[in-house]
Amino acid sequence: MEIAALYKLYCESRLVCTDTRTISPGCIFFALRGDNFDGNAYAAKALASGASYAVIDNASFKLTEKHILVPDVLECLQKLARYHRQQLNIPVIGITGSNGKTTSKELINSVLSQKFNTYATRGNLNNHIGVPLTLLSIGLEVELAIIEMGANHQKEIELLCNIAQPTHGLITNIGKAHLEGFGGIDGVKKGKGELYDWLSKYEGHAFVNKDNPILMGMVSERVLKNIIYYNRIAQGSGSSSLVSGELTANDPFLKIKWHPNEGQSALHTVQTQLTGNYNLENVLAAACIGTYFRLSPAEINKGLVDYSPANNRSQVTVTANNTLICDYYNANPSSMFVALDNFASLKNEKKVLILGDMFELGDEAASEHQLVLNKAQSILAEKRIFIGQHFFSVAKVGGSANYAFQSTDEAVEFLKLEPIKGFAVLIKGSRSMKLEKLVELL
Repeated sequence: MEIAALYKLYCESRLVCTDTRTISPGCIFFALRGDNFDGNAYAAKALASGASYAVIDNASFKLTEKHILVPDVLECLQKLARYHRQQLNIPVIGITGSNGKTTSKELINSVLSQKFNTYATRGNLNNHIGVPLTLLSIGLEVELAIIEMGANHQKEIELLCNIAQPTHGLITNIGKAHLEGFGGIDGVKKGKGELYDWLSKYEGHAFVNKDNPILMGMVSERVLKNIIYYNRIAQGSGSSSLVSGELTANDPFLKIKWHPNEGQSALHTVQTQLTGNYNLENVLAAACIGTYFRLSPAEINKGLVDYSPANNRSQVTVTANNTLICDYYNANPSSMFVALDNFASLKNEKKVLILGDMFELGDEAASEHQLVLNKAQSILAEKRIFIGQHFFSVAKVGGSANYAFQSTDEAVEFLKLEPIKGFAVLIKGSRSMKLEKLVELL
């Protein structure tokens, strides 16, 4: 079936689904394959549950005219999403980077939704499957979309750009994330830079942190005709930036003052619900993009104030016993270092560090965990707790950790015997470490 013909069927409901447990009446079911399942085997169940059609790529499962046979289901889903994107005459902001993608996306959406009917990536639907599903969820009433793009290999951002076709783009930063898949930090720069490559080719607009030398270097290597800068007030003149700002408080929530550099110089102060001084650049990016799309400072400030972090990203949780900084949705060496720097700057006198393993670091896993452990040891804290095989290995060899456990379950048993009360506690690690198990004991 041609994509144009399939699109007509999609337009009957504008609903797609890849999971028989969440079938919506009238949707089109895409029978994707996974490492441990074959979606083709669930096509009949999807139709019985209310799907209007099932897209399959195994002829042996074609039982009725409601089964649409294609060469490759995933490729068909991506082509359908691209076709739908081409029908949408709206700005699409693509966001990628090593750290801060989701926070930036949510901040930008909160700001722009003050003026526009927006749609932003839900949850973690930011890969080769999630981006198509996100695009196919954009209704005709949407005026502006914000699409998060994740990647751990070369050419993934290029693929996602070909599907989403962003008119504007933001790379939050370049750091030591997914080193194994990208092939080192230079590979990260190349892979994330595919967004700039797209914007260069199609004369899109790039929002760039002028204070970031890596991003500025990546910009200089390309012909980008439309660049909108933002920066810190303290880092020289902001005359060539659309927006400049600085941090005025971090105890533990960020208070920021900022101003647009075109036409008005008044400072605007905003008290956010974010913690972590590293989030200043994310706030400035949102203020810059809001200014670019002609929101007033009052509208921008409201969007910044309204955003409350969730999903354990820079999230402050006050329990009966402690103040927790929950930042264990994900972790890599770069995000570990900035989280530790921020934690060290907080005024709390009594602190505890709980750090969990980082993954996808390849041959650099041991050295990067050692560097993070050394950094943690330099911070004044009553306890430093390291969890996971990687940390346990380097802590054991170095003999420098206060406490090291091979698993989160072992740490749970430790906290049952030695409760922590009256502290500021940083909990940081990769989400597969399941550090949320510790929260009920803190």
